[in-house]
Amino acid sequence: MSRPEPALAAAVQTAGRSKVGVRALVRGRGFRRLLAVRVPAQWGDGFFQAALGGAVLFNPERQADPLAVAAGLAVMLLPYSFIGPFAGALLDRWDRRRVLLVANLLRGVLILLTAAAVAGGVDGPLLYLGALAVVGVSRFVGAGLSAALPHVVEPRNLVEANVVAATAGAASAAIGGATAIGVRELVGAGNAGSGLTASVAVLGSVVAAVVAAGFARRALGPDATPPDSRAVLWDSQAVGSDSRAVEADSRAGGRRRDLTAVAHGWADGARAVLRVPTVGAAFCAVGAHRLAFGMSTLLSLLLFRYAFQDVGPFKAGLAGVGQVVVAAGAGLGLAALLTPWLTHRLGRATTIRVGLVTAAVTQVTVACFTTVPTVLACAFVLSTAGQIVKLCADAAIQEETADEMRGRVFALYDALFNTCYVLAVGTAALLSPPDGDSPWLLGSAAGLYLLGLLGHDLELRRRARRS
Repeated sequence: MSRPEPALAAAVQTAGRSKVGVRALVRGRGFRRLLAVRVPAQWGDGFFQAALGGAVLFNPERQADPLAVAAGLAVMLLPYSFIGPFAGALLDRWDRRRVLLVANLLRGVLILLTAAAVAGGVDGPLLYLGALAVVGVSRFVGAGLSAALPHVVEPRNLVEANVVAATAGAASAAIGGATAIGVRELVGAGNAGSGLTASVAVLGSVVAAVVAAGFARRALGPDATPPDSRAVLWDSQAVGSDSRAVEADSRAGGRRRDLTAVAHGWADGARAVLRVPTVGAAFCAVGAHRLAFGMSTLLSLLLFRYAFQDVGPFKAGLAGVGQVVVAAGAGLGLAALLTPWLTHRLGRATTIRVGLVTAAVTQVTVACFTTVPTVLACAFVLSTAGQIVKLCADAAIQEETADEMRGRVFALYDALFNTCYVLAVGTAALLSPPDGDSPWLLGSAAGLYLLGLLGHDLELRRRARRS
């Protein structure tokens, strides 16, 4: 791992081994800059996704049924989920600082092209293709940020660093989504207004790219590249054309090895997960959460679009979705406060169990009482519990996966994240009534959380047997 910033190292010594504190973390220049890349990047993600969702689901010029919404999510998320582990191999071979710079600039261009398509009334495969490109690059950026984090903090402080980074990023995404809803109200809900709204998301990509350019080369890893891919074997007698030929052969060999590493991305990431039961346990917990959350998300969107009516200050329609986003953002903030406290007192495994059980109870509650206020309250609790699980899972992967494999594992993790979500959305779309009013589907999500708890504990027992 790269050496942490001197200010951060001093803070660690004074704050003790178990906690360093948010202020000390932010005093670390590398962590502060990485956070400054994450926040605008995820603000742009939240803004773009909310703008695109409003353009498709809440646009009076378009109509969307459950299967259309599910198809849109599948097209945007699943293709990258399949190529993500291969792209993760590149994160373990390319300079991650350059990846963050170039990928953010590319995403900005793709956002503008997709916004132009929305404004022009483009629908179907072409619109989905633009959204797919934007979301795919965004996921690549996210995996790069996660893989880079251990290079700017001490390993023992990764839980706290994840709390700060993931919570700040998720809160920024929620703020971006809420901002997009507000901008859409100002500029209009039709195709032209939706396209203009989506184009504003480019600001997040531009700011993130500018900040990422401030890192030194290789400051974010990977620590080492395969020796044959960069080394040039200079013969002391070789001069002129001979030396250039040797260098060209070395570069060609490096490119072949890069392609081989990419081709083995799935297998490499899976083997790394299977070798470490605590990482496998984290995968089980997060997979269950994403399955349940995907089901709840689709049903909530349909309820707010077709079934709910305003209840006092609580709104239906897109305004109600905005309130849900705010409630979920508040849950992320609470998770940021609770996760370090819980992991310090209960340990990471027990903290994940608490999050999964809390989420299961919440799903049963919203299934029994499906109203606008109840959905808002449950969105807050589910967001808190799910973020606690995710923060603990992120820390497990970062602490217990070797740096030269971390990009592939995080890309596989991201693939699981998206695949489970889309699978649940598609299943709910097939089984849900058009207005989303299906208490039994909401209740079944509780069973998914309990299955995740079972898988989590079975993996930890495998670790105990190994010990």
